[in-house]
Amino acid sequence: MSSTAFANGGVIPKVHECTSGGGNDPAKRNESPPLAWSGAPTAAKSYAIVMRDLDNANLIHWVIYDIPSSTASLPQNVDHQYRPSVPAGARQVYYRGSASLYGYQGPCSPSTVNTYEFVVHALNQSSLTNLNSNSSTQTAARAITAASIGSARITGES
Repeated sequence: MSSTAFANGGVIPKVHECTSGGGNDPAKRNESPPLAWSGAPTAAKSYAIVMRDLDNANLIHWVIYDIPSSTASLPQNVDHQYRPSVPAGARQVYYRGSASLYGYQGPCSPSTVNTYEFVVHALNQSSLTNLNSNSSTQTAARAITAASIGSARITGES
């Protein structure tokens, strides 16, 4: 797994930081970073990505799933919608926390530098039909882990 926005273990650019911290920094736009992956198991029927803050009790910041198996990357700034326009067919979990929105919630560490982990999971099913627009991030992460047949990760600091 890789990103053109930051190197593994590198600094996540401000454009990917949250906008809900109360500051008015125009560089903070809460845009998901571009991500790409390769080398998935041939049995992969779909993909899912889970982003966690490893320094804040593994708080889940983003879950996107039902990514078609023909997809090997996500563009920057995936729509903040349950069913984003790209990639077609994908769904995102509603983030309930410092912001209330579907999809990506960027790093929000005002006084500390935290490590954020992005994990792509290759799944053994094409759709996680047990999840819906009301599923929590924890419920979705458990369903993804249960269906995972392989994974890759990248971390960034913010």
